[in-house]
Amino acid sequence: MQEQGANKVLYYDSPIGMVEIVGTNEMITGIYFRENPTSAESSNSPALIECRNQLIAYFTGKLQKFDLPLSYSGTDFQMQVWNALREIPYGETISYSQLAQRINRPKAVRAVGGANHRNPISIVVPCHRVIGADGKMVGYGGGLWRKVWLLEHEKKYK
Repeated sequence: MQEQGANKVLYYDSPIGMVEIVGTNEMITGIYFRENPTSAESSNSPALIECRNQLIAYFTGKLQKFDLPLSYSGTDFQMQVWNALREIPYGETISYSQLAQRINRPKAVRAVGGANHRNPISIVVPCHRVIGADGKMVGYGGGLWRKVWLLEHEKKYK
């Protein structure tokens, strides 16, 4: 996917902390948790505003499937993993092993975990829905407490 225009930033103070939405007027290129945003300025980019609106709807239990123009890049393997993440239904979880099987790389469980950790578009590309084979909460770039919160939130509204 190609992006057009310079990157813009919009901040959203979500129930689980400050979210930085990055993109252009047309595309979302990143969603990150920020403890201390580097700027208080927020863009009026239509794509970023729509993303914030959909995140608000998600956090209030009114949205279960995001419909946003996304633009992210990585290795072919990372792209496979990130695209597979988007297929995990709202309120459900799978293991890293199951995710590796879904992309026809059953022995690449650790690599799947690494790609999952490098997901640039938190929440919308739901890496929080991947858990350990034993059901334990493992690995989440935004902090395990956020992963637990997101999963409990989705179960509440499923």
